[in-house]
Amino acid sequence: MFVDEAHIVVRAGDGGNGMVAFRREKYVPRGGPAGGDGGGGGSIYLLGDAQRTTLLDFRHKRGFHAPNGAPGGPDNCHGKDGDDIIIPVPLGTLVRDGDQLIADVRDEGARVIVARGGRGGLGNAHFATSVNQTPRFAQRGEPGEERTLDLQLKLLADAGIVGAPNAGKSTLLASVSAARPKIADYPFTTLEPQLGVVPIDIDANFVLVDVPGLIEGASAGAGLGDTFLRHIERTRVLIHLIDGALSPGEALAQKAMIEDELGAWNPQLLRKKRIVAVSKMDLPNAADVLAAVEEATGDKVFGISAATGQGVKPLMSAAYAAIQSERAVEAASASEPGVVLRPKPVTGRRRVEVSKEGRAFRVSGGSLERLATMTDLDSDEGRAFFARALARSGALRKLQRLGLRAGDTVRVGAAEFVYS
Repeated sequence: MFVDEAHIVVRAGDGGNGMVAFRREKYVPRGGPAGGDGGGGGSIYLLGDAQRTTLLDFRHKRGFHAPNGAPGGPDNCHGKDGDDIIIPVPLGTLVRDGDQLIADVRDEGARVIVARGGRGGLGNAHFATSVNQTPRFAQRGEPGEERTLDLQLKLLADAGIVGAPNAGKSTLLASVSAARPKIADYPFTTLEPQLGVVPIDIDANFVLVDVPGLIEGASAGAGLGDTFLRHIERTRVLIHLIDGALSPGEALAQKAMIEDELGAWNPQLLRKKRIVAVSKMDLPNAADVLAAVEEATGDKVFGISAATGQGVKPLMSAAYAAIQSERAVEAASASEPGVVLRPKPVTGRRRVEVSKEGRAFRVSGGSLERLATMTDLDSDEGRAFFARALARSGALRKLQRLGLRAGDTVRVGAAEFVYS
């Protein structure tokens, strides 16, 4: 079963909590703090896998949750990190979080992170100072990212065959490759894209895709066109196959209809290199169709018969030459093929902003929001630690200018505490 769309939920592991502990050893008076750090939560990655050609696996499993990091231990023992989860996907998979494109996996082995594991909290050993030599405070682990992702597969093929139903597309694919698509004399025999590898020479070949036939209105949802037109968007060359069993007038009308539907779906498709061919040249009137199409296009048109093999090899050779030419152009302009990674988080300090929310105050800033999540604001030491962080960032001064007084509520991210 061919599935080219899926929705999954990924949740990275939370970081482990840091520990509050002190050395308790014989002959070691006042051993001091010795709480270990929590382990990092597991992250979730997508991995390009050339052996997969469909998103069918995600029909049955849609949720992925990476393990959490273990909490820190005594004697400065670091908690165990959570294991990462690696999810294989077919090459050509687009990954979106809402309207944002996160990844475009194109190459075998290309890997992209889609949910980052939370950082482990620091143990109390990190908070010892000359003034506070026995801190009874440790950080909580940072929550892991959770995202709902839309996966969409666009098959990666070098060339695509387009045309109306029963134009002979599946027959052509079967005659030049090992693919065995269903072939019959009724419309829409092909219900899903079919891939085949076309050998040209010992070390030369290309991937050819046959999509279901296009009818008028396909770009707007008629027939099966709008379901599978996306699979020819990434082809380098299009082979436009025209039914040689038609009359010359019908053939020209069919050619114009296919071009209109391609342009209506994506105007970029009309800018691709297109090779026009007339099928079924073993029929009596196919020669008239070939002459009419060639006169209308003013360019070379290939006449082929998949049943007898007439003209098939020259057509495939022309397609391979066009593909090689397009590959050279892409290689010259490509900067980093393979995978489009999601934007990396900004590592610099984000500006701290403060505002009033009714009678409460809101503090916004990436580092402070993360710190608030990892701080136990229910403890006196936790609140004192976070208050010092507010002062260092300049947020406390801004809050006081807005009128902050003891007893007021301050919100930072999802955390909330009473200022004193």
